[in-house]
Amino acid sequence: MDFLDRVWTLLEYLILGLVQGITEPIPISSSGHLVIFRELFGIETTGLSFEIFVNFASLLAILVIYRKDIIRLIKNGVLYTLKKEEEAKSDFRFIVYLVIATIPVGVTGVLFGDAIGDLLSKPVVVGYTLLITAAALWIIRNLRGRKNDGDLTTKDAIIVGLAQTVALTPGISRSGSTIVASMLVGMKQETALRFSFLLYIPVSLGTAILDLPDMFASDEFQAMLVPNLIAFITAFLASYFALRWFMDIMAKGNLKYFSYYCVVVGILVIIFL
Repeated sequence: MDFLDRVWTLLEYLILGLVQGITEPIPISSSGHLVIFRELFGIETTGLSFEIFVNFASLLAILVIYRKDIIRLIKNGVLYTLKKEEEAKSDFRFIVYLVIATIPVGVTGVLFGDAIGDLLSKPVVVGYTLLITAAALWIIRNLRGRKNDGDLTTKDAIIVGLAQTVALTPGISRSGSTIVASMLVGMKQETALRFSFLLYIPVSLGTAILDLPDMFASDEFQAMLVPNLIAFITAFLASYFALRWFMDIMAKGNLKYFSYYCVVVGILVIIFL
């Protein structure tokens, strides 16, 4: 590989890291956009392992942003488990609902995750699924729920968990599907956002624990270590700032613009890719 090829490879991975980082927190499907950019630029990576790797970077950014909520939940979860402190009960139940909502995607991902990725990671499929994401975002664009963290139910958790399972399909946004479901069951925007991104943590962490050790040990990963690290760092920084921006968008109730975006990109992908 000559100098120009190396530079181009680094640029390709930087682009993929940027795409992953920006699109993971916002409801426009990171997996779908990776499929699109790979097709546009003819980029080849280490497949699903690469997606898991850059997803882990996005996970770290989410952990940083929600660190206070995570520390509080862990502290109160332990406190309620050991001492049944009433003031910790709400946070304990919130943890239970996160666990319940994680089960559907965990089971489906283990049984069918690879098959779904192989069958549906095609640009034309992404085009149509982006239109589905657009329609879902349009439906909730004006919703203002009333449920806070302490008002959630088991039924709410199951519905949101099933919505996250649908997002295994490239082009269906994970954050979008869980936020849509959360708001449809009546959560406030802030609660929906927090539940969606805290729900991302066990799924992403579990996938990383299962798959990343084999990826790190592979000769293919070692050979592309520098490009992969560039993608990882870029994805982390982009995810951090994209989520901060998205939190502000949610507070202002401007989800309709993401719906417009998904319609435009979905139609362009269907026509040209």
